[in-house]
Amino acid sequence: MKNQGNSMQSQNPLSQAQQSLDHVHNAVAMAQSHPTERMIEQAENSVARAEQAVRQAHAANNPGAAQLADSELQEEKENLHSLQ
Repeated sequence: MKNQGNSMQSQNPLSQAQQSLDHVHNAVAMAQSHPTERMIEQAENSVARAEQAVRQAHAANNPGAAQLADSELQEEKENLHSLQ
């Protein structure tokens, strides 16, 4: 479900959730390679924003896509938790 979106892409709740998940993935990867307090905090902030975006995606009436977003978010949260 990785998205190579651009500025012309419509910003519906599902695309916003995917964009947030992409940010989480990058932030967690950075925290894994540079596990400083600052990097971990930035990853936690990205997770919080993605959680909100995924909640909004659930309201968009596309349960399959929203469930996939939930799964991706949970995996990234587990990756981040392993650093703490």
